[in-house]
Amino acid sequence: MSAGKLWGVGIGPGDPELVTVKAARVIGEADVVAFHSARHGKSISRGVAAPYMREGQIEEHLVYPVTTETVDHPGGYQGAMDEFYEAAAERLAVHLAAGRTVALLAAGDPLFYSSYMHMHKRLADRFDAEVIPGVTSVSAASAALGKPLVEGEEILTILPGTLPQAELTRRLKETDAAAILKLGRTFPPVLQSLEDSGRLDEAHYVERASTTRQRVETAAEVDPDGVPYFSIAIVPSPSNNPRPATESRGEVVVVGLGPGDTAWTTPEVAHELSLATDLVGYGPYVDRVPTRPGQRRHSSDNRVEAERAAMALDLAKNGARVAVVSSGDPGVFAMAAAVLEVAAEDQWRGVPVRILPGMTAANAVASRVGAPLGHDYAVLSLSDRLKPWDVVARRISAVAAADMAFAVYNPASKSRTWQVQAMKDLVLEHRSPETPVVIGRDVAGAEESVRVVTLGELEPSEIDMRTLLIVGSSMTTVVETGSGRQVFTPRRYPE
Repeated sequence: MSAGKLWGVGIGPGDPELVTVKAARVIGEADVVAFHSARHGKSISRGVAAPYMREGQIEEHLVYPVTTETVDHPGGYQGAMDEFYEAAAERLAVHLAAGRTVALLAAGDPLFYSSYMHMHKRLADRFDAEVIPGVTSVSAASAALGKPLVEGEEILTILPGTLPQAELTRRLKETDAAAILKLGRTFPPVLQSLEDSGRLDEAHYVERASTTRQRVETAAEVDPDGVPYFSIAIVPSPSNNPRPATESRGEVVVVGLGPGDTAWTTPEVAHELSLATDLVGYGPYVDRVPTRPGQRRHSSDNRVEAERAAMALDLAKNGARVAVVSSGDPGVFAMAAAVLEVAAEDQWRGVPVRILPGMTAANAVASRVGAPLGHDYAVLSLSDRLKPWDVVARRISAVAAADMAFAVYNPASKSRTWQVQAMKDLVLEHRSPETPVVIGRDVAGAEESVRVVTLGELEPSEIDMRTLLIVGSSMTTVVETGSGRQVFTPRRYPE
């Protein structure tokens, strides 16, 4: 006698009309129809499949020993469930070994948070097994909302509500859209995670999607005491859930994109960019942000920081949610100080301003060669556009005399070609010509190059605006390791 076949049959989210044609056929033809339920004995899956079943079929009712209640099994909840799955698999194996076909029903999709997968892992190596996919609760909830989950380059994250609250909050901050399953008793901490991640206003609640008992509300309005397990929280696509520009109170968020590669843009910054109604910034930095439908982009020249800040604050004053973008970290020779300075003026005092950090160019360049900023260090700009050169010169001399490593931003431009040589001459008054200097250009960009030279070898004509320099201290050391030539400044200093 040939063995029977196991079918993992996805029956969809609850509406019998959402059972696929293939699933309906297999249910009707099977010798055995198997389904799960809690100890109360009422199987939702069996109810959905009932229109497609026929008289004379064998029914295998697999009753969970435990759902949310406590258990006295020596192996705890997991031990009790493992024992149940083993016994249930053997019940089905008897039918399969006797040549009967078995249709094991699975709400939603058999391989998406379903009990079927536990049977599949225990039986598929012994018997022929095939899975019929089904409509998931996530798709049904999205349809109930009438809102797209994701579009374009957006990312959807599926999360179980049983995750630790801090982890759930972190993941909600990092993603564009989310679906949170396994609610019920987990709903209060899920609500708190939505609030802590700043997503509560976007979140919706769908209960028993696609059924006659379907319920749709905003998540914040739901009574946590009445949430069943078969419910889901949805944070839909931000492209289809924008913050309207007519909100009574706008906000300015100054963000750092990092030095170049999108991998160095923090999830927190990416999330804020997805929520912004308006982007404001230097043209090349704004161009680094993916375009989103309905989001307005205001690009300007790099030399109009105050005007750019005023524009952002004015937009926010009129209800917009504005992201002011900077490269690297917005607090390091970037837009954070400019926005806060303008925001202190009387006409914008009521506009909220937040600053979100980013990876700095100095730290990015340092990481490429090791740890040249491993001890005390300073950060200087050679630009004399906003401060006189004599101030810059005094600071260079002070840092060099203090024997600190330092990072040099804005070393040169088309109109500023002499400052690097002037800096070199000032540092040589206090440092050896053998002092290591790191030259990082376009780090994390398409034209990245990083070199290590000595202070004496530093050639000013090779330095441009896209370059960052790190000048070592007297203790900064160049070593050969398994990763090649690396630089570090030790944390110990001789007494």
